[in-house]
Amino acid sequence: MAASAKLIEEFLSVLWLEYGLSENTRSAYGSDLVLFDRWLKAKTLLEADTGSITQFFKYRQQQGLSQRSLARVLSTLKRFYAYLLREGKISSDPCELMVTPKMLKSLPDTLTEADVELLLQAPDTLHALGLRDRTMLEVLYASGLRVSELVGLTFQQINLRQGCLRVIGKGNKERLIPVGEVAMDWLQQYLQSARQDILINQHSDYLFVTHRGSAMTRQAFWHIIKRYARLAGINKHLSPHTLRHAFATHLINHGADLRVVQLLLGHSNLSTTQIYTHIAQQRLKQLHSQYHPRG
Repeated sequence: MAASAKLIEEFLSVLWLEYGLSENTRSAYGSDLVLFDRWLKAKTLLEADTGSITQFFKYRQQQGLSQRSLARVLSTLKRFYAYLLREGKISSDPCELMVTPKMLKSLPDTLTEADVELLLQAPDTLHALGLRDRTMLEVLYASGLRVSELVGLTFQQINLRQGCLRVIGKGNKERLIPVGEVAMDWLQQYLQSARQDILINQHSDYLFVTHRGSAMTRQAFWHIIKRYARLAGINKHLSPHTLRHAFATHLINHGADLRVVQLLLGHSNLSTTQIYTHIAQQRLKQLHSQYHPRG
C-alpha cells in the first residue's frame, strides 16, 4: 500500500505540473486511484491488466455512479497508466484499447431571471454578513466565475476603477472579466463598511472574509446559496455552479455571441459553452408554445 501511495502521489504531482489541474480535480483523481488500489486486493497498481480495469469499471457502474463520474474514473485510469508507461514502470498500457463512454448531453440546472432576482434579494443587507453575501451573489452572477474562483479572489485581482476582475482559472489560464455597475456598487458598499466589521482589526488579502479573518470556503458558500434559495422560495435543484449557468444562459438569451461567453467563462473548448445554446433554445420553445397563436 505504501508503494501504491507513493506512485499515486507522484502521478498527482505530475498532473499539477504538466496540466495545472485544480485541487478539486486532483483530489477526485486521487480518490479514484486509492479506491481502485483497494479493490484490486491481490494485485498491485503496477500488475493491473485490462480485465481488472474492466471489472472495476463495472463495479463502479453497479454502485450507481453517474455517467459523468464513470467517464472521469476511466479518464483517471487512462492518464495514470499512460504516465506509468511513459516513466517505464510498466511495459504495456492496460487502458490502451478502452473507450471512454459517450456522454449524454444533460442541460445544467439554471434559474430564470426572476429566480435570480429573488435569490439576490434574500440576504439581509442591514447586517455585515448579509451585505457580504449579497455582494458575493451579485459578483458571481455578474461575472460567471466558478465558486472556487470567487472565494479565492484577492485585492490584487480587482480593479474598481475599470470595473473588472483578473482571474486565474483552470490550467492556470488568466482571463479579464468585466463586472457590471450594479455588482461594482455592491462591492464598494461591502468594502467601505461590512468587510471591516467582519474582520474586526484582523488582516486578510482575501476579498470575501469570515470572522476568523480567513477566506470563505467553497463548501461554506454553497451552504449559503442553498439557505438563501430556501428563503427566496426557490425549489429548483441547485448546484454550486447554478449562478454561473444562469450568467451564461441569460447572456445568450439576450443575444451575446457564443465565443464571448466562452471567453468570459474560461472554457478552452467552444463545445463546452455550446450546451448553453440548448438551454436558450429550450426556453425559446417554451415561450413560442405559450404565446404564439399557433404554438
